Amino acid sequence: MSPDVFITRTAAFLPFDPVSNDEMEGVLGQAGGRPSRARRLILRSNGIQTRHYAIDRATGRNAMSNAELTTHAIRALGTPAEIGRVDCLAVGTSMPDQLMPNHAVMVHGALGWPRLEAVAFAGICLAGTAALKHAWLSVKSGGAQRAIATGSELASSGLRGAFYQPETDAQLAALEAAPQLAFEKDFLRWMLSDGAGAMLLENAPRGPLSLRIEWIELSSAAHELPACMFMGAEQRADGSLASWRNATHAEWGERSIFAVKQDVKLLNENIVRATLAEPLQGLMERRGLRADRIDWFLPHLSSMYFAQPVADALAAIGLPIPRERWFTNLTRCGNTGSASPYIMLDELLRAGRIRAGERILLFVPESGRFSSGFVMLEAVSA
Repeated sequence: MSPDVFITRTAAFLPFDPVSNDEMEGVLGQAGGRPSRARRLILRSNGIQTRHYAIDRATGRNAMSNAELTTHAIRALGTPAEIGRVDCLAVGTSMPDQLMPNHAVMVHGALGWPRLEAVAFAGICLAGTAALKHAWLSVKSGGAQRAIATGSELASSGLRGAFYQPETDAQLAALEAAPQLAFEKDFLRWMLSDGAGAMLLENAPRGPLSLRIEWIELSSAAHELPACMFMGAEQRADGSLASWRNATHAEWGERSIFAVKQDVKLLNENIVRATLAEPLQGLMERRGLRADRIDWFLPHLSSMYFAQPVADALAAIGLPIPRERWFTNLTRCGNTGSASPYIMLDELLRAGRIRAGERILLFVPESGRFSSGFVMLEAVSA
């Protein structure tokens, strides 16, 4: 029988002071030299009040790299003497600092730790959860005694005003008539933010409280759905993607090929069904899930706009987890993508709200091509 694996320490890093809704444009810079008229419409829908950017307010430039954000979160777990020797470093991010080499070896180099296994996971919001699964399996198989998993995002590097054009009157009218259209390019600008989280995994609990990983399930609906959120590509009429490799250098800028884009209609029609209702219904049967055996539900929400649809879907499939058992810090921390589940869990643990014996279900959807992840944890005392 394979050994249990425990999350024994968690940490989060959010750069600089929180940025309020009224401060956002001053930090990111105006698009086309004019204030955004769509910003308030978008923020009213997503419910976010503050977020963090790794931007130097004096210069308007990024003051930290993604690797540095990740390193800050890992160091917050404790000193090497406190943690012990780490055998495996598994990292996840949607936007590393460079195409090559991978994010994991850059983080390892920044840490300066002795030789270890360094593995990077690509993707979007699910990248950090995929890294967590690799770290969990490494310890569970006996290949590692101790592993660190991370999720991190440096979204602000592509959110500065110089990369955006001012909204047209037609775009603003569309936003007023259908708030979901705010999930276009402007939605991403006023939603995404920076942050990193880390977890230490070991084969025995430590400290007053640890989290035993019961299972981690990842799945993809790419067999039935085209790409919904993409970067470094253009979407053809048939829904397929044309790679940046097929465009000229001039076209990269002219056609905003490296801007993050989203198919809003496809998102709204499928995100809850494809990433929550259908895969979770299968897990209910396979894992024997019941609402009365889930003490905490931590959903990664890109916007509070989706909170009620998620609640409705849970009720419809027979897993009606009461809202008082939900926890999210989206309104204060913003959408930190792959770092979000790490940052949520760290805050809940540090607040002392989790008790031994309680079970925590993490839900991490990704709209890239409708992937999802579920993590079941049980709190145990050492």
